Amino acid sequence: MRDVITVEKLTQAIVNSPNYEGIARNEAHELANHILNFFGYSDRIIDNILETQDRDAFYMLEDASILTTEREETTLYDGREWRINYWLFRRDKVRELISGVKPKSSKIKGKSTVYDDLPLDIWDRDVE
Repeated sequence: MRDVITVEKLTQAIVNSPNYEGIARNEAHELANHILNFFGYSDRIIDNILETQDRDAFYMLEDASILTTEREETTLYDGREWRINYWLFRRDKVRELISGVKPKSSKIKGKSTVYDDLPLDIWDRDVE
């Protein structure tokens, strides 16, 4: 069974997020409650239901890596392409922020950077 993202869990994740450093707990609680009212018991919602100010709050949580977006494309009967945008919870990030434990790797979803294979001493400089 999946763990449910409660208002308290999301509040703690927001408070622990570096993006929200210094946010008051009651403000984080209001934001968490506002966001969860859209999701209910689901992990995914369609973007079309959001108003502009709501979408701004979602973008803020996307910056904190708590939410992410996904797009689905389909072809309509008349041949036109139709895009549907969704918002998703990143349960892994919420759990990470609640626990306060940083991930061991900078790799996100299998992606790597050119820096991953460099030895740490590459950044050392001898200044004379």
